[in-house]
Amino acid sequence: MATLTTVSGDLEVIPEIFLPYMIEATATKSEFIQSGVMTNLAELKLPENGGDIVTMPFWQDLAGASQLLDTSTDLSVAKFTSDKDAAVLHGRALVYGATDLVAALAGSDPIKALASLYGAKWAREMQTILIQILTGAMAVVTDNVLDISALSGSAALFDAAAFVDANQLLGDSKEKLVAIAMHSATEALIAKSDQIDYIKDSEGQLLYKEYQGKRVIVDDGMPAAAGVYTTYLFGMGAVGFSEGSPKVPLETAREALLNGGEEYLISRRLFVMHPRGIKWDPASGVPAKDVPSNTELAASANWTQAYEQKNIRIVQFKHRIVAA
Repeated sequence: MATLTTVSGDLEVIPEIFLPYMIEATATKSEFIQSGVMTNLAELKLPENGGDIVTMPFWQDLAGASQLLDTSTDLSVAKFTSDKDAAVLHGRALVYGATDLVAALAGSDPIKALASLYGAKWAREMQTILIQILTGAMAVVTDNVLDISALSGSAALFDAAAFVDANQLLGDSKEKLVAIAMHSATEALIAKSDQIDYIKDSEGQLLYKEYQGKRVIVDDGMPAAAGVYTTYLFGMGAVGFSEGSPKVPLETAREALLNGGEEYLISRRLFVMHPRGIKWDPASGVPAKDVPSNTELAASANWTQAYEQKNIRIVQFKHRIVAA
């Protein structure tokens, strides 16, 4: 039987009930999950025998051309080879005290309200982690990067033609791209020219936005510095995800003497989040702790391209929204 714990007076937290609420809230709040960009993949399982690396073997595409059949010439045998992609295990925790949790009690179901608060926060945290991963990983896949930010005048700006050029980096595989993640300032730019489509349900409620047929994900965590904005294009399942099970995923604690008595709710998560086809290949001494930091994830020295370029369903597009 689950042990009852108490947070904020009479609010009972039962882990077996709270955790499913929280996980569901995380998935619901994450636009990367809702869009299909981030998917659960069977091969992204946490290491069974410890360690922090998940190895994912794959077959290389077939190379070479067909051979002529000739009665006087032997056929040659080409190699059918495999390689390995590798992902890293992430471990993170959220800890909040009772003063931050009191607002959750305003809901009709306080447990669901509290789980939603934690779920929404986890969704934001995971999107932040993903952006750091993409910063480091895409720096080694240069054929999937379009940077127009240094061009003169309007040539450096995000527009429909430049977006087509970004898609074209995948050539005949560009139809695999289904979503675009951008800063709200970039979204505002294209909204002013009435280029965003608003997809609504039968009751007129907004479901999501589209640009050139691709679902729009707006996140102000997308890199923006010195007038240069980074936008990402994604294919379905471009990022793999797998949820682990910490020994104690959820617990409460109470400090009876501290400030007259304080209570805490601690949420721990182990997970793999990985851009498919770009191997986690860390430099010496990385990670400095048991799991990588955001700074280490954003370092290009810790990543190596594994798939051929067109099979990596991510494009990085750097641009401006105002001419320099």
